[in-house]
Amino acid sequence: MSPGYFTDESMLRRVQRERVLVLAGPRALLMQAAHPLAVAGLLAHSTALEEPYERLARTARVLGTIGFGTKRDADRVAARVRAMHRRVGGTLKHQVGPYPAGTRYRADDPELLMWVLFTLVDSAAVVYSKYVRALSDEEQAGLWHDYRVVGRLFGLRQRDMPATLASLDRYRREMLQGNRLYVSDWARRRAREIVLRPPVAAPARPLVETVNFITIALLPDRIREGYGFSSLPPVIVRKALVAGGAQYLKRVIVPVLPDRLRLLPSPRGVSAAGDG
Repeated sequence: MSPGYFTDESMLRRVQRERVLVLAGPRALLMQAAHPLAVAGLLAHSTALEEPYERLARTARVLGTIGFGTKRDADRVAARVRAMHRRVGGTLKHQVGPYPAGTRYRADDPELLMWVLFTLVDSAAVVYSKYVRALSDEEQAGLWHDYRVVGRLFGLRQRDMPATLASLDRYRREMLQGNRLYVSDWARRRAREIVLRPPVAAPARPLVETVNFITIALLPDRIREGYGFSSLPPVIVRKALVAGGAQYLKRVIVPVLPDRLRLLPSPRGVSAAGDG
């Protein structure tokens, strides 16, 4: 098989091949929708929040091909994503938080692409660290190095992305503490429908609602509060429940699981949210 952009030793592959990474997708999608221009430029022009699970599956295939396929296949799917982005742009019809009516947006805006890329790597790192094992600083740096390659394929330039793990941490603080994020009424309504009322058959509802409970608990506090997720247990209780379950999985279940159960049989099935 022709070589790809990554090897089996790459942090991206080591993280993405874990089945538990399915929990990263919904979290990343809700984080993306907390940026009004990302909603307008990347989500509202697609079925992302109308058919979220189909969106996640499509993105999983894109990221799976980039992460585990040949360079030729990765370049092909990335070119398709970039072409889709080039076709989307416009202006906000109404003011949304700090963004006045008339604010221009385009799907290939480096700021929006960087936010999407951040939600992907941050969600992957959070879920892996909580449910598989803690990542060292060196491993986190390696994971970010790999996602910078993904960012380049999606159209970002090197200077559009933080160069180091420390600068990525600064970016995280700036985004979560600054004024660029704002959960709009539209995003809040659609997100609550997705997370609290998933359209699944009755037998599957308990499982899906458990996953969504975890999704909410793992969101950054500011974003979770922006969505108004207040009908669940208090934050401290919710985090304790998720943390306790995570420790049990990490220390008792995951170490003894055979690879055929723990790891994806086909890495192209990895689930995460983003463009696709």
